Amino acid sequence: MAVADVKALTFDVFGTVVDWRGSVSREIAALSADRGLDLDADLFADEWRAGYGPGMNKVRTGEWPWIGIDGVHRRRLDELLVRFGVDGLTEQEIDHLNRVWHRLDPWPEAVEGLTRLKSRYIISTLSNGSVALLTNMAKRAGLPWDCVLSSELSGHYKPDPESYLKAAELLGLEPNEVMMTAAHPGDLRASAAVGLHTAFVRRPDEQGHGTGLANKPDLESDPSFDFTASSFNDLADQLGC
Repeated sequence: MAVADVKALTFDVFGTVVDWRGSVSREIAALSADRGLDLDADLFADEWRAGYGPGMNKVRTGEWPWIGIDGVHRRRLDELLVRFGVDGLTEQEIDHLNRVWHRLDPWPEAVEGLTRLKSRYIISTLSNGSVALLTNMAKRAGLPWDCVLSSELSGHYKPDPESYLKAAELLGLEPNEVMMTAAHPGDLRASAAVGLHTAFVRRPDEQGHGTGLANKPDLESDPSFDFTASSFNDLADQLGC
């Protein structure tokens, strides 16, 4: 079906809309300075994020019962506090640290670009983050979503097909009327497989300056993506917003 039929854009959030690595690293660095620790904040952030996929897979395979992403993050955080030798934190302090994922900062042009896209389309999250996490993040960062959708509403984490189809259903749309927008090719290919359109937005600094997946030149011209953009403003230009 034609891209002209698209009525809603759904967005991956971690890495696509917000700078998870920079945000988490800054908070770890502040904790390290406050407690007189010698933590490698970037490494801690990377190791925390490295538990994200495996944790979701344990839920997917039934090794763990369904838990929201806060639970996945917390189990990984508990491991890392031991590995990095961080002790003396109260349960309240650990819980606050775990919720750093609710406090991530957007990429510099994200709010402006989303606002432009919103002028023509319904815009919504479609993230593995929980509804609560995504709502708190949006409130703090001023992200102008029309609604907040999470994979938890389908009981499946992305890239399971149910997560994309449930989002379209909840929006009252057919899959071909929705365009998934992400900085991660796997997310886009999984959504395309069940009929969504796709927009790839490059975030080359997602994993630190110049290290993101989008630096791979073959991804820039992948014909399976309906659009490839350097920012949300660039995508808005291409869509005539």
